[in-house]
This record gives sequence, structure tokens and C-alpha cells, in this order.
Amino acid sequence: MRIIGGRLKGIRFQPPQNIPTRPTTDFAKEGLFNVINNSFNFDNIKVLDLFGGTGSISYEFASRGCTDITTVEIFPKCAAFIKKTAAELKLSGIHALQMDVFSFINNCNQKFDVIFAGPPYPLENLASLPDLVFEAGLVEGEGWFILEHNPNHNFEKHPHYFKGKNYGTTIFSIFVNATQNVEP
Repeated sequence: MRIIGGRLKGIRFQPPQNIPTRPTTDFAKEGLFNVINNSFNFDNIKVLDLFGGTGSISYEFASRGCTDITTVEIFPKCAAFIKKTAAELKLSGIHALQMDVFSFINNCNQKFDVIFAGPPYPLENLASLPDLVFEAGLVEGEGWFILEHNPNHNFEKHPHYFKGKNYGTTIFSIFVNATQNVEP
């Protein structure tokens, strides 16, 4: 695996064997970060990475200049790997929490400019994530909640749906606060 953009572009990292993750492909990551780059200044945003997995998305944000990134991952081996890799890459802005994403959402009292969720595709309650995030008030102002999913889910009728980006079998649905859901 590698970081595809920013000051650490090209840096490779090797996650431990047998961890329960499904990393976002480089092709999909590149497309996603092109979209984010057109709407946000990476130096000034607060990011939440839910279902952190290998930390790949968090490293991409940090490589592009984000200094306030919270990564939530339930599996101890994955959370430890994120902490270790962030330290090795000197990414002090990544704060990895080893805990359940749903507990985090229910107990969080912060707001974020960009929230990324890359859950396991077969996650039973994947479709509830947009509702939970917005009910908890986690999206700051004109911020985005980005949900990675496969074609088995369609969120186009969701009241917070803004737009989607499709990269083969990887789809990123972008949600915004209801008053912000008009494409510029």
C-alpha cells in the first residue's frame, strides 16, 4: 500500500497480515481526493476517519496538510498499526482511537469538516450511518460526510445526499447538512 498524494506521495507501508480490512484502492482514493481537494483547504480542516482499517485515508489527509485527524478503529491490531505508522511517518496530527465506531458517534461532542467512513461492505447497519452521523450533529457547517460503499446501497434519495462518485465497485456517497444540499 502507498500514499498517493501530498508531501508523502509514494511512501509505502505494509499492514500486518490477517487484519480484517478492505483497503480503498489507489484508483478510488485518487479520485476521492481530487474531489475533496476541489472543495476544501486541507490545511484548515478537522477530519474524522471512521472504520480506520490500515489508516490509509488518514495518512492521505495528513500527507496533504491536515493536522487534526481523529481515526476510529475497533480492532486492536489495526489501531496499533495506525498509531505505529503515524509515529514512523511523523504524522502527529493523527489521533487513533481503538473503539467501536457506533459508540464513538453516540458519545462524540465534536464537529468535523470532513468525515470519511469506509465500513466493511457487509456491515449489517451500514445504511444507518448517514442518519446516525447527522442526528449526532457531527458535520460542521458546510462540511461533508463521505460514505464508501458498493452498488448494493443507493443513497440518492437520502435527505442529506449531495452527490456520488463511482469508481467501479467502489462508490463514495457524499452527504451534507440539509440546508447545504444544492450542487454548486
